Amino acid sequence: MKKQLIIRIDEELKSKFSKIARIEGKTASEKIRELVSAYTVENDFAAAVDSLWDRISEKIENGGFKQEDIDKKIKEARSRKK
Repeated sequence: MKKQLIIRIDEELKSKFSKIARIEGKTASEKIRELVSAYTVENDFAAAVDSLWDRISEKIENGGFKQEDIDKKIKEARSRKK
């Protein structure tokens, strides 16, 4: 379900923004939805972490690693940090 997001901006800024959006062939609302969507994607840390774990899991599965290989690598990495 779509929801409204109400914001308050300066009248001059709104006018300029609307004109620029129209030049692009979009309404101000369409442009704001586009910008919010892009911002959310770029800044969604949880999605980035999930994606990283998915890629790591895929490499592990495709690389033929065993659980003991992974445990060994974790111990090696932790010992280097001391």
